[in-house]
Amino acid sequence: MSNVVKRMQSPTPKFFKKVRNIGLTLAAISASIMAAPVALPAVLVKIAGYLAVAGTVASTVSQTAVTDESE
Repeated sequence: MSNVVKRMQSPTPKFFKKVRNIGLTLAAISASIMAAPVALPAVLVKIAGYLAVAGTVASTVSQTAVTDESE
């Protein structure tokens, strides 16, 4: 478990920073769609839920990528 914490605190490569930011953006957009005060079609809300999961997973996985400087 401490290995995961160390990886999360290590510097992230440039590509994975972009993936992380895209994932966070997807999660934020989907959260705003799901929390909209107006009635939206069920399909749109369902897609927003899937985008929230995909964005969260992409952000989390990309945050654990580290640059291997030991070589």
